[in-house]
Amino acid sequence: MSIRILPRGIVLIGLLGVAISAPIASAESQAIRSPTENAYHSDAFTELTMSGPQRQAIDPEAKSVTLLSSREERTLPNLSPEKGWPSPVNDRENRLFTLIDVLEYRPKTGRAEAGYRWDIEGWYGGDYNRLWFKSEGQQGTAFKAGYDLDFELLYGRFIRKYYDFQIGSRVETQTFRGDNVTRGLGMIGIQGLVPYDYELEVALFIDQNGAVSGRLSFTKDFLLTQRLILQGRFETNVAVQRVEQFTTGSGLNNLEFGARLRYEIRREFAPYIGFSMDKSFFETADLVRQVGGDPSQIRFVAGLRAWF
Repeated sequence: MSIRILPRGIVLIGLLGVAISAPIASAESQAIRSPTENAYHSDAFTELTMSGPQRQAIDPEAKSVTLLSSREERTLPNLSPEKGWPSPVNDRENRLFTLIDVLEYRPKTGRAEAGYRWDIEGWYGGDYNRLWFKSEGQQGTAFKAGYDLDFELLYGRFIRKYYDFQIGSRVETQTFRGDNVTRGLGMIGIQGLVPYDYELEVALFIDQNGAVSGRLSFTKDFLLTQRLILQGRFETNVAVQRVEQFTTGSGLNNLEFGARLRYEIRREFAPYIGFSMDKSFFETADLVRQVGGDPSQIRFVAGLRAWF
């Protein structure tokens, strides 16, 4: 009797062991699958368990999942630019800028009569194309014994990291032996802020009669404090032909060096004091003497610098 019962017990024990080991083997085989295979079976299970409007749409290319519902559509963050947003670099807007660099009075000293001087420039446009306007006026200087006024209207084009190329026209008028004389000139030049913060201007002029002249100027600001600034200024003029009516001789016309100390009450508004040394040479000096001027001057100056 006991011999017959023993095999049945062994069979039951064996069946029980198989039932227990089967889930364990299945879990182990699932764990050792490749990540790609696991992801595939996980996504397939998710897709099968969802139905209707709650089903997930799986994109195997972008690996992005979009959940669509009846009320809203939710997606991953969209990194593409929004329509209508402004450009991150606003280099196409047109602006107006005006700089009154020199506006000063010069009291009488020695043989030189009291005089004045201004140097104003500005532009309208963007970073690449600009319409420039410039005006200079002086009276009783070593270069011009009477008064001398000129106005320039130029087109400027940004060409390099620091420079604007300029081309346009200039009108100049002054007194000569009691009469007013005027001439028109074509102009071509370069203006910019060179390394080490020197403001450079180089210009070549040709008048209606073919007379050629040129101008070179430098300015440099030295910050003594945040509001107290010393500006150095250098300018020279040269000419190829002699133009007596405009007290201009051939060769080197003049050299001018000045220093102006300003205090910026506001960045846009700064009164200043300083001095200017101006000397004419060769034929230009002779023409200045003929009209009663002083070809060599050291002048005290007081004025205002502003921009807006």
